Amino acid sequence: MASRREVAELAGVSEATVSRVLNGVGPIREETRRRVLEASERLGYVPSALARSFARSKSGNLGVVLPYVPKAHLFSAYFFSEMLSGIGSKARDNGLDLLVMFQTPGEVMNYTDLFRRQKIDACIILGARYDHDELAAIQQLDREGHPFCVMNQHFTGESFFEVDADHVEGSRLAIRHLTDQGYRNITFLNGPYSYSNSQERMEGVRLGLQQAGMELDPSLLLEGNYSRRSGIEAAAIIAERLHEIDAVFAANDRMAIGVMHGLRERGVRIEDFPAFVGYDDSDAAEMAVPALSSVRVPFFEMGEIAVSKLMHPAEALQSPRTLLPTELIVRASSSSRFRA
Repeated sequence: MASRREVAELAGVSEATVSRVLNGVGPIREETRRRVLEASERLGYVPSALARSFARSKSGNLGVVLPYVPKAHLFSAYFFSEMLSGIGSKARDNGLDLLVMFQTPGEVMNYTDLFRRQKIDACIILGARYDHDELAAIQQLDREGHPFCVMNQHFTGESFFEVDADHVEGSRLAIRHLTDQGYRNITFLNGPYSYSNSQERMEGVRLGLQQAGMELDPSLLLEGNYSRRSGIEAAAIIAERLHEIDAVFAANDRMAIGVMHGLRERGVRIEDFPAFVGYDDSDAAEMAVPALSSVRVPFFEMGEIAVSKLMHPAEALQSPRTLLPTELIVRASSSSRFRA
């Protein structure tokens, strides 16, 4: 196998530059990055930063950081369970062990300390928020050259390894499905705007309405926290406006099912429900009454790809952000036939 020195000589750069490019550390000119990647490919030199860490017998752990969500059972949430399953499957295939860690309430995770204390050799971050402190912590991780990947969160202007789904297109599909059937007064129950995927869902809603020749009505926008309870709470508002609201699009299935439950608690018959579309296409969507139309997100595949990016950083550098497609699954809850 070729050496790093041979790659450096062929690319016309220093060995340190080769290391920085292949490990994704610091700012690198695009032309320099391209030369190093081409030289590495030509010589067959594609090292894995994570594999080298395990070879040095540092900790043997791939860290997975989960957010702190009050009163939420994260492992039972479809979103987290599917991504963790994908991560675990790929980690097992590569002989890696998982160390699952939770954010401390009210504090920002000190990611770099996890590496300094050799608790982990690489890190996958789930549920990160777009706020200054969180971004600064991840930027520090990046500056120190530690291998990590962010899932389902996009930090604009950064070149972190990211694995995400096309939430703009998923939301656009949901809205167009509703407007194509004649629904016009569509309530959108979104998640907190501190998550990039909430912002992207909003963009998709705007785009879908625009394509249908409609404008966004701010009075029809509600915000939850992705929990079933927040859906139940939103049902109180929706119930009061059922005479004008003919469809509900929720940013995840839990909130959509919560709204359904809340409406039933208030005596609203299923046949009088507005049309519903959820998001994630969780197992619960099929079991809801009526069965819930939902946007399918490939969470398991996202988890697998996150591990692959860490195992093959040179390849991942060619496309730091991976955006997977979403798909609308239509069921009875949004069917005009069901509501006829």
